Amino acid sequence: MRKILLISGKRKCGKDFISERLLNRLANRAIIVRISEPIKREWAEKLKLDINAMLSDGPYKEQYRRDMILWSDEVRSKDYGFFCRAAMKKAPLESIDYVIVSDIRRKNDIRWFYETYGHQMIHTIRLTSQVATREARGWQFTAGVDDVPSECDLDDSIFDLELENDSEDKSGEKLIERLMTNLQLN
Repeated sequence: MRKILLISGKRKCGKDFISERLLNRLANRAIIVRISEPIKREWAEKLKLDINAMLSDGPYKEQYRRDMILWSDEVRSKDYGFFCRAAMKKAPLESIDYVIVSDIRRKNDIRWFYETYGHQMIHTIRLTSQVATREARGWQFTAGVDDVPSECDLDDSIFDLELENDSEDKSGEKLIERLMTNLQLN
């Protein structure tokens, strides 16, 4: 493994969209890891929920999001790296060049990656989008979700690269080009 790319941003700023485009560009040399996957899996198992619906981008998970956040915060208070470690367990690090972590949400997520893999292996990327853009993508403010650490903890952080994802470039290719160039991904 050459690098781990930690992608963060607010809901509906395009983290998954850009991560998928980056994965396509890096071909078979990268994988996407989602910290939210073990959170959603454990929550779904705990409450006997539809795991596929929880992992999708649909409305099903929204009805459980607030309680899931509270529960995951409780787990993190005991072991801040619990979900990062669980997400990375399946990553075939010896056979790929890049790990794209598409959903970094907390300072302790970044801390865990730095402590586990070293600063030299990590690139932090922040995607931003204007409120109007996020609303056009289906976002609407939800108290207890958009005003808690899972959305706000990284607001005052400094990243290796910050990219605006409001472009008229619907394919995301210009943004991917900037990302590839700025991070010297080849």
